[in-house]
Amino acid sequence: MKRLLSASAVAIALGAILPQAPVLPAAHAQSAVAAPSMVTPNRFGLPDFGDLVEQVGPAVVNISVVQRVAQGAAGENPLANDPFYDFLRRFGVPMPGFPGQPGMGPRARQGIGSGFIVSKDGYVLTNAHVVAGEDGDAALSEVTVTLIDKREFKAKVVGIDRRTDVALLKLDASGLPAVKIGNPDQSRVGEWVVAMGSPFGFDNTVTAGIISAKARRLPDETYVPFIQTDVAINPGNSGGPLFNLAGEVIGINSQIYSRSGGFMGISFAIPIDVAMNIKDQLVSHGRVQRGRLGIAIQGVDKDLAQSFGLTDARGALVASVEPGSAADKAGLKAGDVVLAVDGRRIEDSAELPRVIGEKRPGSGVRLELWRDGRSREVNATLDELKSETMAGGAPAPSQVERLGEKFGLSARALTAEEAARLSLRGGVMVEGADGAAARAGLQRGDVILAINNQPVTGIADLRAQLERADKRFALLIQRGEARIFVPIRLE
Repeated sequence: MKRLLSASAVAIALGAILPQAPVLPAAHAQSAVAAPSMVTPNRFGLPDFGDLVEQVGPAVVNISVVQRVAQGAAGENPLANDPFYDFLRRFGVPMPGFPGQPGMGPRARQGIGSGFIVSKDGYVLTNAHVVAGEDGDAALSEVTVTLIDKREFKAKVVGIDRRTDVALLKLDASGLPAVKIGNPDQSRVGEWVVAMGSPFGFDNTVTAGIISAKARRLPDETYVPFIQTDVAINPGNSGGPLFNLAGEVIGINSQIYSRSGGFMGISFAIPIDVAMNIKDQLVSHGRVQRGRLGIAIQGVDKDLAQSFGLTDARGALVASVEPGSAADKAGLKAGDVVLAVDGRRIEDSAELPRVIGEKRPGSGVRLELWRDGRSREVNATLDELKSETMAGGAPAPSQVERLGEKFGLSARALTAEEAARLSLRGGVMVEGADGAAARAGLQRGDVILAINNQPVTGIADLRAQLERADKRFALLIQRGEARIFVPIRLE
């Protein structure tokens, strides 16, 4: 879970992990003007959310996840301290009967969360940590989505973006109920909001509160200006929608601020415009692209502002410039203060990464700088920030391929750098394993070199050879410095 330590409190990501526990059943356009409220006072003069819930409820879903976790992980393997086991493990020797090895299969970990349908053809938004865990691999997750009418769908993970904690799922269905997308910029502090989700597995739970603050910055969360609310949010609510009174989604419930791990009156939601931008990029490009300047920055306080001759303590102070980066080519220097990007004022240094990240790599930007006691403008052409991965260091979703449901392998072609480092001319990198591949002991990072002594030159070749293979075959793999044969059984 994500934790933010401050005054003995923690900000906690809300996907609930329930090891070996049963899971309880359970048109993209921003409004130009505020939509009419669906909430009217009841006979007691208090807000009545009944009509709103009836209308939006069918598009809110319960998400259950079964994640395959290698039993050989440190702290989980009871034989990890056995010298003989450690000797064999270090040399990559398969050990039938040992945890994480052939015959034992991976350990299953179950989790629950929430989500909502954003298009009638089956796209669902939720949190990245719901489907992949804090350090897990989305490629190893089996995701089931349950609608309010009890229909269940196996979901495909289209992609995740860890920097914003957004994940996009796809259901093989059409004509589904979908939410309306609102404009979080039009929301106001003090405004009523409603959350729906599955706290602790209690699906279709409704809670209400008000917006407490907007554009909240949390440590290490430079890409998300969170909406803070006092809506009751608990583990399992993660990924669920935050509605305004017009029944429009304005945010995704993501974290809570807590001393105990439960609700304490402070919750945070990802603005829906941030999430929809991620969704559009994953659908169009299979990955999230962000612009990059190549600078290290720090905040500007009153003392720094005075020392640089600034009348206001605002902007982002450049602490260092990466050689050869977009900033270096544009002539930025340590000591510059970035005051604006394309005319958009930078009030706080934390705003700059998001503003630059929203730009496409290769696009030009106009930077207003403060240097030597006066303002000046420079133009820069942005680099690309290292692309987000499916999970835990895997390449972009468009590069990973699924190879056979019975075989259960997610793999990709080797990069030129990897091939050179390993001195290989062919081979395929394993990115995830379940089914027969996991039972045989294949692990992420293994390189498949051959099937039944026939060299594997790439993904297409591996796929073709698997289609021709019998129910039993042998793989030659490279694991670290060792090359070993691994028997595969598809029964």
